[in-house]
Amino acid sequence: MADKLKDDCFALPPGVNWTPVDDALAKLRETLPVVAEAVQVPVAQATGRILAAPAVATRANPPTANAAVDGYGFHSGAVADGALSLPLVEGRAAAGAPYGAALAPGSALRILTGASLPEGLDTVVLQEDVTLEEGHVQIPAGWRPGANTRPAGEDVAAGASLLPAGHRLRPQDLALLAATGIGVVSVHRPLRVAVLSTGDELVPAGEPAAPHQIYDANRPMLAALLESWGAEVVDLGRAPDNRSEILARLDAGAEADAIVTTGGASAGDEDHISAALREAGSLTHWRIAVKPGRPLALGLWRGTPAFGLPGNPVAAFVTALVFLRPALMQMAGAGWQQPAPTLLPAAFTKRKKAGRREFLRARLGPQGVEVFASEGSGRISGLSWARGLVELPDDAASITAGDLVAYTPFTAYGIA
Repeated sequence: MADKLKDDCFALPPGVNWTPVDDALAKLRETLPVVAEAVQVPVAQATGRILAAPAVATRANPPTANAAVDGYGFHSGAVADGALSLPLVEGRAAAGAPYGAALAPGSALRILTGASLPEGLDTVVLQEDVTLEEGHVQIPAGWRPGANTRPAGEDVAAGASLLPAGHRLRPQDLALLAATGIGVVSVHRPLRVAVLSTGDELVPAGEPAAPHQIYDANRPMLAALLESWGAEVVDLGRAPDNRSEILARLDAGAEADAIVTTGGASAGDEDHISAALREAGSLTHWRIAVKPGRPLALGLWRGTPAFGLPGNPVAAFVTALVFLRPALMQMAGAGWQQPAPTLLPAAFTKRKKAGRREFLRARLGPQGVEVFASEGSGRISGLSWARGLVELPDDAASITAGDLVAYTPFTAYGIA
């Protein structure tokens, strides 16, 4: 386990009641350290892992000069310009089976794509452009010296920096690492994040539910989000609105690198997450100036950062993307990841008051960015309908169709 944080790490300045979104993000960025240690893993097992050190090529790619096509090669400096008739030597050069000798000046060699160029061969003519006659290769005029060859290191030189620390490895990155001789990489271990749902009203999906009960939508949603971000999920299940039960679940979650809860993050009678953190002396009860969202309980439970998200699934989803993801990415060693939105024309109209940053469920349509028909935070169907978020500023705004708005696709938050 990494070193525990100080109890006051999330503390806000005295007198602060409403926290602007940018201030909240800045506080998280300056507070949270990298907690995932570096480990060595084989490249073949490194998909989705975060580099703990820069990747440096141990070998050039390609390692030797080679042929780019199937054809016939010769030395351009040993022949005259124009059409050629060159004697064809015995043997050939193929990928993985080099010719093994220097090519005599004024002769030609059969050579296949990817084959190393032997000494004395610097030009290759495509096989479709030549004819073979009685042991000779007939090459028409118009060939260029050095044609159809690739120099050693054309793609990557030995010792070149390939990928920076903090880069999350994708399948195409593994190809680059392997091609340059890297078999083992230094990566951060996966972040372990515990997830807890709270509330007497919750039951697991698929089980019988009374009219006053609802199905727990947050825990499967957050678990899937965390896994898509490369974390290992520790499922703490669902806790009723019972203080001792919630404390026991938080104690179990303290073995992870972070705890994420939903529900009980405000200041009501049954907001036991806030109360538990407050009694532990480590609560910073942030009232974020954001819609949807606002109540976000941040604190430490036995030295482990705890993020108390709202119980409403729409608010939990939005605050997870906006606040939780960059915080966890920094803790995981990937650095602070806050996507930059793209300005696109709006296909909607809206007026908003000053005072809160607003995130609207949105997607791209033929006329521009469309937003979900309702802003109600209980409309979970809008999350499936949407393909991203529109971010409206803290200040008052009046948006008409065609105005540019800030749109961020869900893919920029690391999810499909």
